[in-house]
Amino acid sequence: MSNLKYREELDSIENYKPAKSLESVSRELGLTEVIKLAGNENRLGTSNLAKDAVKNFVNELSFYPDFEVTRLRERLSKDLRVNGEQFIFGNGSFELLSLIAKAFISKGEESIIPEITFGWYQSVTLQMGGKIEWVPLKEHKIDLDEIKARINKNTRVIWICNPNNPIGTFIDETSLKNFLKDIPRDVIVVLDEAYYEFADDSSYPESIKLLEEYKNIIILRTFSKVYGLASLRLGYGIADSEFISYLYKVKEPINVNMVAQVAALASLDDQEFKKKVLDNNKKSKQLYYDELDKLNLEYIKTQGNFIMINTKLNGDFVTEEFLKRGIVIRSGVEFKMPEWIRISIGTYKENVKVLDVLKGIIAEDIRNN
Repeated sequence: MSNLKYREELDSIENYKPAKSLESVSRELGLTEVIKLAGNENRLGTSNLAKDAVKNFVNELSFYPDFEVTRLRERLSKDLRVNGEQFIFGNGSFELLSLIAKAFISKGEESIIPEITFGWYQSVTLQMGGKIEWVPLKEHKIDLDEIKARINKNTRVIWICNPNNPIGTFIDETSLKNFLKDIPRDVIVVLDEAYYEFADDSSYPESIKLLEEYKNIIILRTFSKVYGLASLRLGYGIADSEFISYLYKVKEPINVNMVAQVAALASLDDQEFKKKVLDNNKKSKQLYYDELDKLNLEYIKTQGNFIMINTKLNGDFVTEEFLKRGIVIRSGVEFKMPEWIRISIGTYKENVKVLDVLKGIIAEDIRNN
């Protein structure tokens, strides 16, 4: 061991475990074709308008990016009917979550985090020396009543992923409004809406309408999912301008590259591509529901671009079996759901293949037992 002296908070933090990359899987298994359905990425790719915007930008790579993300800020301000100073942009949602923790969590203060949800909420809390109050899900849904019951004088941030990753369930508008009115106004409520475009239930909340009344909430969205720009890392937060001003104090001066900015702006013009993605997601969800019902397998109806399935087998085993066939999925073991798997929704053709592979794995297990 070296004599390096580091912050004691690091002892409580495990390295984040992302889904395996295409390159790492290809090298590991010697496969030339891999279907990656583990990172909730957009398998339909990226808008052609965004691709063209990137190609046309190559002659300007020698300049620093626009610090204020001006054009995209103006466009989103117009589209969402929110003042420009109410936006903050980040290197994906990961950075924005980190900024919230840096700005609002001091050592010994608490976050309330549903269990199970997106893992980065835990990491950013611990980085700041914060403590975590875990609140179990109730019938696979975030238990808002129990969250309210756990609030105390040390509570600083409540993290809510809606729709919830990796589960796929959501909080409806009425429930969210009833929840927020009971939350102390000095407690931050993070509404992480990375998957909100995929939510097709009519009761999904229009959270932006809540910003005027609730100065303690921040809404997070991303260009990684429905717009297929995950490689370029661009997310944004919407909150009261005072809230945003605190985040700017801990933000790196230049954190969003210009290629991401021009691609995101162009992607907003391609409503045809967005519709294609959402139509595929809806059609594919129904395919999963129909086929899983036939297999008599439990699953969770999802408002995201992924689905959780109870295979009745060990999730790690099933994941490895998929990997042997060149398909990367996520085991529920890491989510404390040992017999479950999470599968990102791919193209319709890919989803048919996934279901065929799943049927084969189950049939083989039956034969062997």
